[in-house]
Amino acid sequence: MRKLLFESLIRRPLTERAPAAGDAALAELAAALGDAARRRLGRSLSIREVDAGSCNGCELEIHALNNAYYDVERFGIRFVASPRHADVLLVTGPVTRNMRDALERTYHATPNPKWVVAVGDCARDGGCFAGSYAVVGGVREVVPVDLHIPGCPPTPMAMLQGLLALLERADKGATAP
Repeated sequence: MRKLLFESLIRRPLTERAPAAGDAALAELAAALGDAARRRLGRSLSIREVDAGSCNGCELEIHALNNAYYDVERFGIRFVASPRHADVLLVTGPVTRNMRDALERTYHATPNPKWVVAVGDCARDGGCFAGSYAVVGGVREVVPVDLHIPGCPPTPMAMLQGLLALLERADKGATAP
């Protein structure tokens, strides 16, 4: 134990480098997303995240959006606790049999205009969990999906770019509310 303590004092911490994108690129992307939300909805974008049975890799990247580096709340993008206050449902993971009814109820509780974003490869088609007795399939097997953000897991920047594309497409009238 003593040896481990001394080694931890000498060694540098084992951490990853900060994301490669510059602060300016992140700020520009998040500001554009906030502006698109205000233009389309007349207010900030409210997001409800739903874990339909994932491995939590996508949730870690979604939670990174609220950390000190990304801090999307400063641009008016906020996560809400109730689907009744949400504009976007971010759904992660394959839909398990236990979560099917909960996802349907969450979808119906979300007011219009509402969009469903399937985050990650598992949300598209079940990913590595496809074919399991406990998995129904991808999100579109249960509720209509407006956008899929690929990746295992997708980066926070990819999620911001996806949300911006969704709002811009909705602004042009291509996505039905």
